[in-house]
Amino acid sequence: MSKIKVLVLPSDRTGVSKFRSVEPHMKLQELYNDDFHVDIITAGTLDFSWEDTNFLKKYDIVHFHRTLPTIKNNAIQQVYLDDCFYILDKLKSLGIITIMDLDDYWQPTKEHPAYQIIIKEKLALKIKENIKRADFVTTTTPIFAKEISKYNKNVIVLPNSIDPSEKQFTPKPEATDKNIRFGWLGGSSHFHDLKLMSNGVSQFLNKNKETSQFVLCGFDTRGNITEIDRDSGEQRTRKIEPKESIWAKYEEMFTKNHTLLNDEHVTLLKKYDRELEVTSGLNNEVYRRVWTKPITSFALNYNLFDVSMAPLVEHKFNEVKSQLKVIEAGFHKKALIAQDYGPYQIDCINIFDRGGKINEKGNAILVEKHRNHKDWYKAMKKLSENPTLVDLLQNNLYNTVKDKYHIDTVTHTRAEFYKILVKDNKKEVKQLIEETNAI
Repeated sequence: MSKIKVLVLPSDRTGVSKFRSVEPHMKLQELYNDDFHVDIITAGTLDFSWEDTNFLKKYDIVHFHRTLPTIKNNAIQQVYLDDCFYILDKLKSLGIITIMDLDDYWQPTKEHPAYQIIIKEKLALKIKENIKRADFVTTTTPIFAKEISKYNKNVIVLPNSIDPSEKQFTPKPEATDKNIRFGWLGGSSHFHDLKLMSNGVSQFLNKNKETSQFVLCGFDTRGNITEIDRDSGEQRTRKIEPKESIWAKYEEMFTKNHTLLNDEHVTLLKKYDRELEVTSGLNNEVYRRVWTKPITSFALNYNLFDVSMAPLVEHKFNEVKSQLKVIEAGFHKKALIAQDYGPYQIDCINIFDRGGKINEKGNAILVEKHRNHKDWYKAMKKLSENPTLVDLLQNNLYNTVKDKYHIDTVTHTRAEFYKILVKDNKKEVKQLIEETNAI
């Protein structure tokens, strides 16, 4: 039997493409080399044209994330809306199975950094139409699968997965003088999420300066800002000042405008010099800033704290997000405090029952929806006073994720899925959809 030939077209160079397109298919090739031949086309590999029918015809499956890209002059370019439809129809006419992957809701809130671009480029419309035209859609959770199925019934859940052999996912906790360290790791679109817990965190830190620490990971002051002259209406783009960045606002929230910190620490922070901070010897202060890392090493930040925190505002975009923070914390053997909402309800079991008694099978502290910062404070206090509870949460969460979200496990499901598609076994496809969509 000839190998199943798969063409993978990542949409960009971000972490999404790495974890949803590139690495899963590299693992597919590695583990199932006798069954599959995989080509992954990215910038720097080769120029690629959708007009090259002879090239396309040799593939059984085309995988893409969100929208179809093309490669020209070693650069990834998005295909225009109408061309997307044409290409998907063309692939169908050639008998090629199209699989679209989607990990985020297509319509973010107005607060999201990419909101204006998505509106301007009509990206939400493009994604929804691509969903309708694709033969199959893969996504991260059953919650999101239910939303996608409004436009395409053929949705397979292939969750985010971790390769524990990758150095950044090997737990190696950094030594510290603190009894307990809490941390958050993320990007620039989480202001309202972080606001849910910021007062609770700052109050806790204020009362536990000597024994505790909060670590903010991912700090980044890069970017541009566009200003409009009020008189002329002229637009000017300039580099953002560090103090204007969303990360500076994050920092102000958690430190009560730096009032929790000593003068030396404040002076250092306001210089926005990562080299100074690395060599300063202030790693054991009550608050620690950690600058952004490349996507290949960002998860090393989990080694800097004992408890991962995952607040989440209630709205559609967040509801259908993946549970990646749960998975990452689990593989790093970290305790977890998370919002009792959306993706965090899939695998998390509250360590406390309704009466406040400890559930030995619990793997997280869940903060109820709509509850205020006081509940985050209480959760931090309970863990700081009960080191054995931290150990229990760490072990239970690791045991929850270690097999289910191991890259080999998810790759096995992907391999079976692709084989079934090529065999055109509709009964088995339907069964797999039902199995992966079940919570």
